[in-house]
Amino acid sequence: MTYCVAMRLDTGLLFASDSRTNAGVDHIATFRKMHVFEQPGKRLIVLLSAGNLATTQSVVSLLRQRLDDDVVNLHNVATLYDAAALVGTTVKEVVARYASEGTLGQGVDFGANFIVGGQIRGETTRLFQVYPQGNFIETCEDTPYFQIGESKYGKPIIDRVVRSDTPLPEAAKCTLISFDSTIRSNLSVGLPIDMLLYGADTFAPAAPHRIDGDDPYFNKLRRGWGEGLRRVFAKLPDADWFE
Repeated sequence: MTYCVAMRLDTGLLFASDSRTNAGVDHIATFRKMHVFEQPGKRLIVLLSAGNLATTQSVVSLLRQRLDDDVVNLHNVATLYDAAALVGTTVKEVVARYASEGTLGQGVDFGANFIVGGQIRGETTRLFQVYPQGNFIETCEDTPYFQIGESKYGKPIIDRVVRSDTPLPEAAKCTLISFDSTIRSNLSVGLPIDMLLYGADTFAPAAPHRIDGDDPYFNKLRRGWGEGLRRVFAKLPDADWFE
């Protein structure tokens, strides 16, 4: 399983992903689910992936392999919309290949979801969610973030805190709390976490930060959040009809 979050805020973009994959309780491995395609000063495109590992790795490999080919690729698409469309087309291509090989219908789900975001010089930051069927949607002011994978445990805190005008540092703090909630409730999501913050219109080199179990800030945050919840809970009144 996977948990990935991406946000498009007034001041920039946030991307975060866990790195645990498993095919059963006795087969757990670590794979990076954040994939960066950039041309410093010109464009930054970030992909977050969830779903069948073979599918997501094939999609990313094809996208990287074609960067040097004389075809439409992530280094020459004109807009982020075109980038999302390209990712969707590549997902369908990979799944169709599995179908032609007769591997579909054997009880294996080869579906994959992607979040595609970034900025290409000449347009604003944009963020899309690409579905296994290849279609996609874009964030808006009312819905400034996307989640893929095991989203239900981390969604409540994000819904309560994050808006389009939320500063990036505050959004990062909220995102890490959502990861802590998810990791505590689902063993298929785990550390390390990869996080990338991008300031709008900066076109700065991408610098993902990896957060592992020894990260002092993350540990301080998760302790403070847990203790704060217990303090607030203790102050809530009992129901007047409860004896």
